[in-house]
Amino acid sequence: MNIELRKLTLEDYADLKDSMTQAYDSMGGSIWPKSSIAKLLNIFPEGQLCIAVDEKVVACSLAIIVQYDEYGDRHTYKLITGDYSFTTHDTNGDTLYGIEIFVHPDFRGLRLGRRLYEARKELCESLNLKSIIAGGRIPGYHTYSETLTPRQYIDKVKAKEIYDPTLTFQISNDFHVRKVLKNYLPGDKESKEYATLIEWNNIYYQGIDASARSAMTIRLGLVQWEMRLFPDMDAFYEQVEFFVDALSGYKSDFILFPELFNTPLLQPYNHLPEIEAMRKLAEKTKEIVDRMHEYALSYNVNIITGSMPLLEGNKLYNVTYLCHRTGKIDEYRKIHITPNEQKYYGMIGGDKVKVFDTDCGKVGILICYDVEFPELSRIYADQGMQILFVPFLTDTQNGYTRVRHCAQARAIENECYVAIAGCVGNLPKVNNMDIQFAQSAVFTPSDFAFPTNSVKAEATPNTEMVLVVDVDLHLLDELHHYGTVKILKDRRTDLYQTKLLK
Repeated sequence: MNIELRKLTLEDYADLKDSMTQAYDSMGGSIWPKSSIAKLLNIFPEGQLCIAVDEKVVACSLAIIVQYDEYGDRHTYKLITGDYSFTTHDTNGDTLYGIEIFVHPDFRGLRLGRRLYEARKELCESLNLKSIIAGGRIPGYHTYSETLTPRQYIDKVKAKEIYDPTLTFQISNDFHVRKVLKNYLPGDKESKEYATLIEWNNIYYQGIDASARSAMTIRLGLVQWEMRLFPDMDAFYEQVEFFVDALSGYKSDFILFPELFNTPLLQPYNHLPEIEAMRKLAEKTKEIVDRMHEYALSYNVNIITGSMPLLEGNKLYNVTYLCHRTGKIDEYRKIHITPNEQKYYGMIGGDKVKVFDTDCGKVGILICYDVEFPELSRIYADQGMQILFVPFLTDTQNGYTRVRHCAQARAIENECYVAIAGCVGNLPKVNNMDIQFAQSAVFTPSDFAFPTNSVKAEATPNTEMVLVVDVDLHLLDELHHYGTVKILKDRRTDLYQTKLLK
């Protein structure tokens, strides 16, 4: 499955018509004619957004800009849209007015509506508009209309005593109800023709030019995972989803799990030699990756899955996967295998070194021991890497110290951010996985725009927790061009070079 959020085009109309008909089946399948969509695309193309799943449009949001004071809080849908002609659109207006948002019912479990709302908010900020306002249906109201007024119904939805499929979702996306509108949308029998006037305020509007706000701030979520035994796979997935849910709730762009964090699942095979037990664990890798791929889609977050054993033919690799929130999956195979991995598990190293393009810039992945070899991250830097993710697993403080200080060096010498996440705790019933030591962290380059110790944030050592950290990619660009020193630019490539041979 591939999910793409993009601007709507007129060529999408057939898909849009089908999805909208399905979404509004309870209202008689009301749809916008092609001529109306064409006009919106002509007057305000950047405001018309859609989500395509496997190249088919299944969700859409339509909007115009208005000078809101000209219409006030008592307007109707017909009035605000200029009798559905959109003559009310004003490029010099102060408010982004949402005139439509829907998701095909077959795709509502993927949280596509939240992506559209977030895209609208970003558009509002980038255009330096005061707020987003829309008239929202309350399709659950007809069930309670005999006993509750619209205001009472809304208050109970706010208090989570009643679930309304539209209003509950809007409240969860930081919209507040400004007013109840009567006769807003004639024919909306489910809402009894009432609507909520909902608003989201752009906090960057007052006193701040939104165009000056960095659009390159990326939020990282790091999981410092405690090793524990699980009674079954459901319990394991429950713990994984707990962290994904929590970090996506903080609107993280990436979630990083540690190296071999799934090795508690080795416990049923503890009677086998380590090499055979790890190969049995490898049989679960596809299932785990598929589940984390689902989480990336449904929680709208890019997930670096930590690493897992992968058996290909008779060769065992240590592999991590990048599950993009767009549906794509990339993989990275650990290049440098430790003596312990070779001795106990018979693992071998991969041979692919490449940077991955994401919706938040170019990222690289190295697994634990790999970060101790500076050539790899330098090759990544030459490919444009901005963030390096390092899932790791270290048993002793000595091992952790090597990973930590090498990761810090990689951030400084390659003018990038480096995020490391490891496992803590112990596994007394799993051979060769007795103890773990970790302190997850995010490291930065060393210059005036960054922390003086080049540590953006770090976890409490040996404690299960998460880190939520914002990094600004714009600062990297500034550093590269105007830093106190310019490490990447000042290399003597006439004298030495780092090259990828295959």
